[in-house]
Amino acid sequence: LIVQPINYKYDHNYVADAIAAHPDRLKGMLLYDPSLDEKDAIGKLQDLLLKGFVGVRFNPYLWPEGNQMSAPNSASLAVYKKCGELKMPVGIMCFKGLSLHYTDIIELLKASPDTVMILDHFGFTRMADDENDNEAFEQLLSLAQYPNVYVKISALFRIADPDLAEIESPRFEHLQHCRFEPLLAAFGCERLMMGTDFPFVLNESGGYAGAVSTVDSWCGKDEEVRGWIMGGTAEKVFGPWGLKK
Repeated sequence: LIVQPINYKYDHNYVADAIAAHPDRLKGMLLYDPSLDEKDAIGKLQDLLLKGFVGVRFNPYLWPEGNQMSAPNSASLAVYKKCGELKMPVGIMCFKGLSLHYTDIIELLKASPDTVMILDHFGFTRMADDENDNEAFEQLLSLAQYPNVYVKISALFRIADPDLAEIESPRFEHLQHCRFEPLLAAFGCERLMMGTDFPFVLNESGGYAGAVSTVDSWCGKDEEVRGWIMGGTAEKVFGPWGLKK
């Protein structure tokens, strides 16, 4: 799954061309443009769906300051609901922390229970000795009550305590125990999916392969857990990859 790179903003041609060249390997997640009115936004959604885009990224920092993703009668709310009709998951990037967007997220969930919501990068509930981070993680766990909420186990280096990550062995062990295991207990393996944060992960120790092997190791000896987290959940919400014989 290729999430539309922020540096290309709303020009989806590069990703669309890549999907067209490798339709058996690649799917896309488009970036929603909050400046569009409802008609144009839904039109673009449907156009990109035909080009292999199977999900939508909501980046709340692209909205004008003070505007909400869930604002009543807004184009974004209409698009969110339309995604439920089209079976296109909406991924939300809470880069500055889940707590800033928790109420907004709840309103989206209430407005469209049929829309699958994916919270990227552990919901950006970073590991730190900070009361706000702990509160945010409790908020994330509380979202397990909504069956259409999924969490992406990705960008380990962004969420981990950087000091602990450098000295502990195996690396990210604290993240496993303090984030992954509680999420697994709350959401179940069928609502967690592995991700890498490519290409940024290439600049980190272990790179892409290291990120994959770390999450794989967290699954232990349970092949059902491994099957869901390492690919099954993604295929459940985005559809299967490759040619099925």
